[in-house]
Amino acid sequence: MPIPKNFSSPIRMSAKERALSQIQSWIIDGTLQPGEKLIDAELAEALGVSRTPIREAFQLLEVQGFVSMHPGKETRVTNLDKEDILKIYPILASLYTLAAEYAAKVILPEQIEMLKEINLQFGNAVENEQPFQAMELDEQFHNFIIEVSENPYIASFSSSLQMHIGRFSYVFLKQPPAATLASVKGHDSIILSLQNHDAEKASMIMKRHILKAMQELYALL
Repeated sequence: MPIPKNFSSPIRMSAKERALSQIQSWIIDGTLQPGEKLIDAELAEALGVSRTPIREAFQLLEVQGFVSMHPGKETRVTNLDKEDILKIYPILASLYTLAAEYAAKVILPEQIEMLKEINLQFGNAVENEQPFQAMELDEQFHNFIIEVSENPYIASFSSSLQMHIGRFSYVFLKQPPAATLASVKGHDSIILSLQNHDAEKASMIMKRHILKAMQELYALL
């Protein structure tokens, strides 16, 4: 089980939180592959913790759907099921759509400029074939809209779904740049509707944008 040597550990976290955060990140970005067997002793050594917080992290990861545990036998990363795309994306689309509707009513000019800057960086990452950065900036774009909407429940529910989408999104963003440049234009349309404070149009474009991403990703896998 290959484990990176040059990762940066989160600070001010308990051993269990640190283990959970790092293992979760490795599963999402594909460092730990679907179906891969996880060895608690190796992970404990790599993270500089005992095996107890690793096992506690495994339990939480199983609840989240990232690993499957077989006590006394083994723990493995869950496989990616293509059909889950059709289950997760519509729910996320509904949350993002609601966030866009709320945000359109209250968004400020400086927040519009921030969205434009994030999308510019996203486009640069796509063109430069930097899938990690592109995925992070795409998530940042949507999370910023959720933040502007000022609805903590949308933030809470979408966060859980985003982690699972991240596993699929990384596959999508590894494709040639032409496959995702459309996402940049989609963001531009969302920004324009928010700038015009058109809640109905913002929500409509957002839903179309997310479901289009679902269809493209489903077709790739």
